[in-house]
Amino acid sequence: MTIRPFLARLPSVALLLPLLLVATSCSRYNNSGSLSIIGVLYLILAIAAVISLLKQDWDLTKKLIWGAVIWFFPVGGSIIYFLFSGRR
Repeated sequence: MTIRPFLARLPSVALLLPLLLVATSCSRYNNSGSLSIIGVLYLILAIAAVISLLKQDWDLTKKLIWGAVIWFFPVGGSIIYFLFSGRR
């Protein structure tokens, strides 16, 4: 058994991780359980950041670093990404 087929699938699986992390990263709900306006705006911003991140032609390491920035700094990370990532 060779490890090469596993490594060929790894980048596509690894790129889905930031999207999963952004979708679950912070509470977007009110006390009543309904989705708040701020939560919806954050979710739209985070999804736009992750989609933009996945469209970049960067190497996997740079994508994972920016995905971590978006994940660990939920609102600020998305804003930092859009302002300083050097997107094309």
